[in-house]
Amino acid sequence: MANLILPHTAIIGCGNPNRSDDGVGPFVIRQLRTRCLPEGVVLHDAGTDGMAVIYRSRGVKRLILVDARQPGDAPGAIFEVPGEVLEAPPNQSLNLHDFRWDHALYTGRKIYGDDFPTDVTVFLIEARTLDLGLDLSDPVAAAAAAVTSRIESILQLPGRSILA
Repeated sequence: MANLILPHTAIIGCGNPNRSDDGVGPFVIRQLRTRCLPEGVVLHDAGTDGMAVIYRSRGVKRLILVDARQPGDAPGAIFEVPGEVLEAPPNQSLNLHDFRWDHALYTGRKIYGDDFPTDVTVFLIEARTLDLGLDLSDPVAAAAAAVTSRIESILQLPGRSILA
């Protein structure tokens, strides 16, 4: 009989890989796919689909999101922020492109209640450029490697069991 482990942690990369550094979230997910992660951890590339964040987060205890932050003065700067600080109600719009992951955090909690994760960490990496292109800039690529390692360490932390 197969050993079925229900997912307890979802790691979701957000962003558009056709817009240079905006693709850092999916890039981190690709990097994590090459690592040996604990059982019960699922990886998702949500691209720019905020609704996918809701659906992929339902039922897990812990959620980790990775996305790019608008370019500023410190390309490659990493911001590790609790999800509740960033969740926001969606604007009234019929365009799903206006529905982002920060809206998904707010909406998912309203819709799913206790079936939506309360342990949410968001990693934002400041972009250098959001121009059309497939490659990450050097500072963002270095930050992506650091975030990948940080996520691995979070998943391995003793005493941070979310199964209890």
